Amino acid sequence: METVNLLSIMSIAFLGSFGHCVGMCGGIVIAYSSTKVDSKWSRTKQGISHLLYSFGRITTYVVLGAMFGYLGGVATFSNSASGGLLVFAGLMMILTGLSLMGKIRFLTLIEHNLSKSTLYQESFRRLIGRKSLMSFFLLGMLNGLLPCGFVYFFAITAASTASPVYGALVMLVFGISTIPALFSLGFFVALFNKGNFRSIMLKVASISVIIYGGYTFYSGYEYLTQEDKTILDCHSTPLEEIE
Repeated sequence: METVNLLSIMSIAFLGSFGHCVGMCGGIVIAYSSTKVDSKWSRTKQGISHLLYSFGRITTYVVLGAMFGYLGGVATFSNSASGGLLVFAGLMMILTGLSLMGKIRFLTLIEHNLSKSTLYQESFRRLIGRKSLMSFFLLGMLNGLLPCGFVYFFAITAASTASPVYGALVMLVFGISTIPALFSLGFFVALFNKGNFRSIMLKVASISVIIYGGYTFYSGYEYLTQEDKTILDCHSTPLEEIE
């Protein structure tokens, strides 16, 4: 993957984590912080518990990234297929950005309410009641499965790489970039809850998603035009030159 793409992914994830992720996952972070984290624990142990939770999320994201990257690779067996996938991914990214801005209801139409399933609620209840460090990691993995517009965006990005390795890398960078916001949530709850701050960060991230989606769409368009040009060149090549 190009360095500029990874930097774009990192920037979008970092900005979006202060707007979207805090709103989506903030309640869970506050819930486990007040229930699972013992005030008698040392600062070091408390910090490790929060990091393990984040590492659990990232583990789920990496697995999802590898899966979507693999599926994208299966779908791309020619320039036309690669271009079509990038055009589709770019379009989905633009729709995701518009949905994050509240302009359309794209994300609400495709989200599945996993959090209301009996299996999820029972697993969450058991993990939230435990205080072992491993339970923080497992809770993070469970939370990584929750429906989230931002996760959808990066999953589409992972699929557009057409590679399990690069797909996993996309989700790894995404997960790591969301750590600062969620890790510091307990210390800056008042700041994150201020509507203006969250709104500004979410709008900046949404615009970034739309721009990146436009770039991906254009990349796919270039693939398709290159394929058309190659076909035209082949048809216009004299038979003597081919022989």
